[in-house]
Amino acid sequence: MSVRALRYYEEQVLLQVDRNSGGQRHYPDTAVGRVRLIQQLYAAGLPSRTVREALPCVDSGHVSPELLDRLEAERVRVDQRITDLLTVRDRLHDVIAVARNPGPGCTHAR
Repeated sequence: MSVRALRYYEEQVLLQVDRNSGGQRHYPDTAVGRVRLIQQLYAAGLPSRTVREALPCVDSGHVSPELLDRLEAERVRVDQRITDLLTVRDRLHDVIAVARNPGPGCTHAR
């Protein structure tokens, strides 16, 4: 985890940070799980605004109907991305299989 990313999460109010009298940051024990969740949400393509709105809901269990609709739409988008990636993986598997065991008349360089 980069310091830059941690500072960004702090600036975006995604991560709570305490400071000692010398100004050093101290992260709570829950910070590791929180950072992983933030990274997963960003990796899934959720925009910063949605991540910022969703995190308090993770903590409280309460979500507005509007946010719930957006999260469900994001889930549909992620499901489609998973389907697309699985299709690509299967195609790559087929290409690799043919490359490793080419049929008669198929030439390739190793």
